[in-house]
Amino acid sequence: MKVVLVTGAGGGIGKAMVEAFHEGGYYVIGSDLACNRVTCDAFLACDLAEVAVDASAGEQFAAALEQALDGRPLSALVNNAAAQILGRTPDISLDSFRRSLDINLVAPFRLSQLALRFLEPGGCVLNIGSVHATATKPGFVSYATSKAAIHGLTRALAVDLGPQCRVICLAPAATATEMLVAGFKDNPAGLTQLGAVHPLNRVANPEEIARMAVSLASEAHFCTGTTIYADGGILSRLHDPE
Repeated sequence: MKVVLVTGAGGGIGKAMVEAFHEGGYYVIGSDLACNRVTCDAFLACDLAEVAVDASAGEQFAAALEQALDGRPLSALVNNAAAQILGRTPDISLDSFRRSLDINLVAPFRLSQLALRFLEPGGCVLNIGSVHATATKPGFVSYATSKAAIHGLTRALAVDLGPQCRVICLAPAATATEMLVAGFKDNPAGLTQLGAVHPLNRVANPEEIARMAVSLASEAHFCTGTTIYADGGILSRLHDPE
């Protein structure tokens, strides 16, 4: 049985990934700050902010992962967890900017390093990026920077690791997670408007992003160092005044 580690397993896309990998026949190890309604086969509590700055925290996580693997190789690592820390350039604190990079970039790099100890030959590191790496909006300076960097990290890891493993980035656009929908609770028309700016006239749903993740981890054997966009066409659309 193949084994996958999914970080951010308690979030909307993360939970959908846990279910999709289960359906794909994987043994699923989930990781997050706390076990919150996560139906994985094994759960590892992990604070990525600590892993990014404390070598011993990373080693503790690696030891817990080794125990959860119980002698089995790791087939795929999905670096899904992220923090969307918002603030415009004049206002965002340096601590907030650094925290965004720590959680969204440094921690995935460190987990990828640690996972190499257990990754089977030809296994996969799947980084979850974002359309914000390519096109963003005011207030997303730390998040967009971190996601652009994770796209770059994907390319660099693929070149560094060569045939040892594949490294792919999956970059979704707006996705109808519980958190996103809750943000439009008092403005349901706003969610409809958000969907309407996509050529497909809707936002993504977590399940279709999760199915893409399983496919890339399992079947994309000649893909490495590349970013696959699940963007509903929004990056192809030019928004000029009518």
